[in-house]
Amino acid sequence: MGNVEVMQDNSEVVHYERAGVPLYIRNGKLSYYPNMQALCHWHDDIELIRILRGKMNYYINGKRILLGENDSILINARQMHYGYSEQGQDCDFICILFHPALFANNKELLQSYVTPILENEDLEYVYFDGLTAFGREIAGLLDNMMNLKNKAGYAYEMEAVGIIHIFWSRLLLHIEALPVKDSGAVHTDLTSQKDMVSYISRHYAEKITLADIAAAGHVCRSKCCSIFKHYLQQSPIDFLNAYRLKVSCNLLTDTKSSITEIAFSCGFNHLSYFSKIFFDTFGCTPSEYRHSQRHD
Repeated sequence: MGNVEVMQDNSEVVHYERAGVPLYIRNGKLSYYPNMQALCHWHDDIELIRILRGKMNYYINGKRILLGENDSILINARQMHYGYSEQGQDCDFICILFHPALFANNKELLQSYVTPILENEDLEYVYFDGLTAFGREIAGLLDNMMNLKNKAGYAYEMEAVGIIHIFWSRLLLHIEALPVKDSGAVHTDLTSQKDMVSYISRHYAEKITLADIAAAGHVCRSKCCSIFKHYLQQSPIDFLNAYRLKVSCNLLTDTKSSITEIAFSCGFNHLSYFSKIFFDTFGCTPSEYRHSQRHD
């Protein structure tokens, strides 16, 4: 659960429970992730998060939502998002992803009740307050799906998919919970953000400048910085380094390459700089991280 596997366009590779059934149900902790923060990513699946214990900050296209215990959230398909710790505290949560293909059996129902949600560019997420009756109902549905997965009884996926349909009908009945529409300019900035993040994911091993990143998003350098600050709360170079560090963590865990080889393959020109920002980020050296991961 701790590694978000992404493609070159920063879309997540979702490993479903069963081949051919686009459904993913997992318990998770923020402590599973390096620095208690997932990598910013997107996917075609709809994502549901339900907080069991603790708190989690969730960023969706630059909007920050603080999720507390018993809160839940739906992230619509193809949104840039990630979760991270609130003031360094851990958080236990349920994560459920399902592809819209689960609704594809009846084209009339798909076009009437599902496609309008998926194609609504202003519908980035729906927050469910755990203190309200509606929020508790939604949390209960997600708990039921998690319990089915844990028991893993025969044909449990059938019941889980049924609960997803019930969830979707509840969502439609409470359509007033949807966020207020944003201006069209925001969507242009979001496209630029995705293009720039995609460029970084493809070229992180090379020498990249701020001008290169801005050019990938067809914006000037100052606009590039403002877009990154709005959507990711980071500068472009900070995000580049964070991406490189994420890749280095995978290489430290999964390969026998030397620390120097890993540093250079991730785009760091100096081993000392790589070691410094690695320690500043994770509180340990690359060698200590490798040892701890192999021990675990």
